[in-house]
Amino acid sequence: MAWLSKRLAAVAGHVPQGAVVADIGTDHAYLAIHLIGEGRASRVVAGDVNRGPYEAAQANVRSRGLEQSIDLRIGDGLKVLKPGEVDVVVLAGLGGCTICNILDDGRPVLERLKRLVIQPMRDTALVRRWLLENGWRLADEEMVCEDGHYYVVIVAEPGAEIIKDDFLLEVGPRLLEKRDPVLHDFLVQRLSEIRAVLEEITKARGDGAGCKAGRLRQKAEKIKEVLEQWR
Repeated sequence: MAWLSKRLAAVAGHVPQGAVVADIGTDHAYLAIHLIGEGRASRVVAGDVNRGPYEAAQANVRSRGLEQSIDLRIGDGLKVLKPGEVDVVVLAGLGGCTICNILDDGRPVLERLKRLVIQPMRDTALVRRWLLENGWRLADEEMVCEDGHYYVVIVAEPGAEIIKDDFLLEVGPRLLEKRDPVLHDFLVQRLSEIRAVLEEITKARGDGAGCKAGRLRQKAEKIKEVLEQWR
């Protein structure tokens, strides 16, 4: 079993028992090793576009004797897969824009999947919007805090869902529904950050600063409304 960060442990927790999984951007293959070692996945295809991480993953898999269960491949995104080869695709530790590009380029693979487990490092709202606009529903979400950083895990499954509220896409509809305690802490921190920025903006001059302040005040008000409903 591989040691996992809190972030990757949260990702692993959303992989269905016995699934055939693709871990795209596997890096050192820690997640793949964990999924096999814990008996959660029956088989993992672990792909990475870079030679260095791919070779590190090879060494880690070989040292644990898991070559029969973890199929390591070097290549770009979902291009390392054939349609129908896996049930679940994990995209963790990548930027939101990169994730959307990978999904865009891998549509033949997506058509045969049962689940996506996505952990963007940034631009989470962009990922949610892409999913909803391309035939996926947000089945679940989880937020974790590790070393002072907040991470969101998005679980998507084929289906129709419409969410037009930009604020909801940014915060996370399932997180709000569950009243996720980590989300509460994140929103408290975010509100504090926005107030600090607004204080700096009030010292600045110009139309641009005024427009930015207006947008931030609107966001702050929405966060306050959400936090008040939590009580």
